[in-house]
Amino acid sequence: MEFVSGWTAPETADVRGGGAGGVGVTGREERAMCVQCGDPTEYPASTRGATLCPVCEWHEAERVACSC
Repeated sequence: MEFVSGWTAPETADVRGGGAGGVGVTGREERAMCVQCGDPTEYPASTRGATLCPVCEWHEAERVACSC
């Protein structure tokens, strides 16, 4: 589904041919993709909510940190 902004939903493991249920060749679940940069995260693909890679998590923490 494509929105007016041009954003499209990320592909799932089934669409990419990664197997049923998001389980990869090694038997481990696929990693979720970062919603900001698209790199793999430390979280499984079944994680709900906006997932960030370690670099984007670090930048987000710097951005919202108190500068008191």
